[in-house]
Amino acid sequence: MHRFIIVGGGAGGLELATRLGDRYGSTDPKKTPHAQVTLIDRNPTHIWKPLLHEVAAGSMDPFTQELEYAAQALWHGFEFAQGELIGLDRAAKRVTIGPLLDDEAGELIPQREFDYDTLVISIGSTTHFFGVAGAQENSIALDTVGQAELFRKRLIAACMRAEHRAPDPVIEGQPEQPRIQVAIVGAGATGVELSAELRNTAQVLSAYGLHKLDPKHDIGIALIEAGPRILPALQERVSTATAELLNKVGVRLMTGETVAEVSRDSIRTASGKIIRADLTVWAAGIKAPPVLANLDGLPTNRLGQLVVRRTLQTEIDDNIFAIGDCAACAWPGNERNVPPRAQAAHQQASFLMKSLARRLEGKALPEYTYRDFGSLVSLGHYSAVGNLMGGLIGGNMLIEGLFARFMYMSLYRLHIAALHGYPRMVLDTFAHWLRRSTAPRVKLH
Repeated sequence: MHRFIIVGGGAGGLELATRLGDRYGSTDPKKTPHAQVTLIDRNPTHIWKPLLHEVAAGSMDPFTQELEYAAQALWHGFEFAQGELIGLDRAAKRVTIGPLLDDEAGELIPQREFDYDTLVISIGSTTHFFGVAGAQENSIALDTVGQAELFRKRLIAACMRAEHRAPDPVIEGQPEQPRIQVAIVGAGATGVELSAELRNTAQVLSAYGLHKLDPKHDIGIALIEAGPRILPALQERVSTATAELLNKVGVRLMTGETVAEVSRDSIRTASGKIIRADLTVWAAGIKAPPVLANLDGLPTNRLGQLVVRRTLQTEIDDNIFAIGDCAACAWPGNERNVPPRAQAAHQQASFLMKSLARRLEGKALPEYTYRDFGSLVSLGHYSAVGNLMGGLIGGNMLIEGLFARFMYMSLYRLHIAALHGYPRMVLDTFAHWLRRSTAPRVKLH
């Protein structure tokens, strides 16, 4: 029986495990599966990572959107093992998973080893602090639900404290300072989306009486970007349209400012500016998890990503594949690799499903080509903006407003459909609408 091991249950890894389980596994314990499919992840639950900015802003309750890996495994004929990848033996075709610890650092499950015939590594990415002094210690990243929830709780606490604290004295000739200042370092998609969501959150918290601050003037949001414009990875007209919308809702845009140091209550830029920051979010870049650099000699690039061929196989081992943010895959006709986006992980999971079927049949593997369907950025309650490209419209078109927001929401619904099928996706959408109609717009506790 062929043994598939998938390490990492993100967008690509979980979709691939689900499809492999549906095709080769068995949900009936009395029936023998055609192949053994095992998903390994360090967390017990899955959440779509592009939603974490909404969790941080409180506009989404993560517990209503998380998916239990063990339940998904039961429903779709694969096995789940919780643990973190710590080692690889390519000669023995074996991965090592670290011990599983409880909240008190007690050992629940000891270190384990899993043998494979085909290994797929899909462990995503982590925040890149670029060695900036104090950045890792004094700012919050948005890699996990725990980090997003930590920021949300600190934001509510900061609002409550500010309401009962005397305002700073007004200095003649200088503008009045906000009572609370949130600084977001990095104006990519995560930073931009979070800034818009936070502006809406400030208004909702005030409406529910958690504070009596003026949502626009007393709660400041500064978006700091080292490049000349926000959303540097997207087209300039998308960046311009987004900047106009953020300016309208009172987000302070600071472009061309490289952060040199992050302290507990301020940020110092390379140009010498000091920016007050009661809360700092670091969203300036990503890199691959450090463990990839120690996987039995598998080649990595400067960001620590595994270098893969067009077949998505690693350069020196045909039995090991890598997809998603942790893979450096060439993008023909472009100077850069396939971008670390959810749509790329989804495409690679779909491609690899067909490719692995050919591998079992002993056929030659096809080459993967990324298809860019455009990019969408949610501006929360206010709007959305983006561009559609390629096969969708036969060209390139800037979209914004209600249509762009509908397209943005559709991306997550397509992910749900890939995991559960379209009938359950429709039911999930309806259930989500019911919850939204009977619950506060922002999580208040």
